Amino acid sequence: MNIPQTSFPRVIIVGGGFAGLAVARGLENQELQVVLIDKHNYHTFQPLLYQVATGGLEPDSIAFPLRKRFNDVDNFYFRLAEVTNVNAKRNVIETSIGNLEYDKLVIATGSTTNFFGNTNIKKFAMEMKSVPQALNIRSLVLENFEEALLEKNLEKRLALMNFVIVGGGPTGVELAGALAEMKKGILPKDYPDLDIRQMKINLIQSSGELLKGMSKKASEKAEDFLIKLGVDVWKSLRVLDYNGVTVKTDGEDHFDAQTVIWAAGVKGDVIGGLEGTCLVERANRFKVSKYSKILGYENVYAVGDVACMETEGYSYGHPMMAQPAIQQGKLLAKNIILELKGKKLKPFIYNDKGSMATIGRNKAVVDLPKLKFQGVFAWFVWMFVHLFSLIGFRNKVIVFMNWVYNYIRFDRETRLIIRPYKKKNKYSFEKENV
Repeated sequence: MNIPQTSFPRVIIVGGGFAGLAVARGLENQELQVVLIDKHNYHTFQPLLYQVATGGLEPDSIAFPLRKRFNDVDNFYFRLAEVTNVNAKRNVIETSIGNLEYDKLVIATGSTTNFFGNTNIKKFAMEMKSVPQALNIRSLVLENFEEALLEKNLEKRLALMNFVIVGGGPTGVELAGALAEMKKGILPKDYPDLDIRQMKINLIQSSGELLKGMSKKASEKAEDFLIKLGVDVWKSLRVLDYNGVTVKTDGEDHFDAQTVIWAAGVKGDVIGGLEGTCLVERANRFKVSKYSKILGYENVYAVGDVACMETEGYSYGHPMMAQPAIQQGKLLAKNIILELKGKKLKPFIYNDKGSMATIGRNKAVVDLPKLKFQGVFAWFVWMFVHLFSLIGFRNKVIVFMNWVYNYIRFDRETRLIIRPYKKKNKYSFEKENV
């Protein structure tokens, strides 16, 4: 890996997401050697991935180079690699570019899509956890309309214009709202010779409410916003299978759709070598103490989505969102410094700052600890919080200018098929093969 030897303790951080970045920031210019490893050379602001998928933003406006963030930090090293295994007995990580010893190891690999063991859905549905995946969705959505223009068979054309989003959490709700706005103000202008009224947007939620975890008022208002935008909301309906053509559910309703976007769950993206009693199988997360140490290990930590910390009020771990990841990362950095100085560590206490989701233009829901509101003001609060949270002045300016332009012109300039996406579908559309 060409990492120089040093007399300082070496801290390896695996993952450049919210949690990993918070740890690395907290260890800047300390008497440590900090090595950050990620399979991408950029940090992704995941809350805005849905806008990349629907043509509202270009990917470089929500991504920031990891090397640039630490250009002036002397004790920092970055390596582009994938970590495949941890040998805790030897204090060594195994990666795609070689092995490296550590004094302390921080696992902040985040989460990946959870298909709950359904191989067909995993094969044929779209997921949205990374920039490349968001670009795949954007390409497929636009390609479907290009193909629908040429399709003479009504049944096939309707399937190309039918979109199914599985999962009624913030990702599913925000994506459904964005697609509905495209249907309302953008696609009719791009495809005047195609009846866009035939486009269907289906949001399927297995439970009886959207935005589970937020207030009842937020859930009801979000559903009301979506219905007014023309989204078909299906609650208490579970998706059982998808063969690339037909979505099968546990009810009487089935959907012929060429595009299914899976936003129904995530699981920890764990690294091999640490399996066993420290792993929560249901969520695929590492059990950690209140100091973020993986149970059974003294110098291996986990923070963010991949960590399951049981504290008061969070018996199944904290929400797999940005705020818990950032707070855990910041505290872990402080505790690593305290531990090296032989001082007492501080236990993690989650400060819930609230939740929010946007459903579209002038429509959002915000739940703060002492205040809950919906509508236009909530939308402005959502925009301010996300704009402020972006890394890099350039990204903030570009996103702000895009939002202003899109709001004034009711347009999305980046609806470009940069790289065509070839959908995996070995089935023909004929009914006997479905």
